Amino acid sequence: MKVTVQTVHFDATVKLEEFINKKIAKLEQYSDKITAVDVVLEVVKPETSDNKKVMLKVLMPGSELVVNKTADSFEEAFDNSMDAMIRSIKKAKEKANELKK
Repeated sequence: MKVTVQTVHFDATVKLEEFINKKIAKLEQYSDKITAVDVVLEVVKPETSDNKKVMLKVLMPGSELVVNKTADSFEEAFDNSMDAMIRSIKKAKEKANELKK
């Protein structure tokens, strides 16, 4: 699984990148078909509360799942994105299993 982290309007700290990579590794327990994960971290202008945006894209054979979340911190926005992505992966797996029947 290839992981790409891109930042817009700032430079990510090593601590933030480690946090993201550690969490992304957990996605493999939900699907072994994930080929790539793209993460885009963006500081939305003007700088107000809830200005940290995370776009999480998971690529699997035959599908591309995308989640966008905004929060006060990148960690919170990323956690919210991961929760939504896990639900999306589970839903995609259920749909694929129904199609096999």
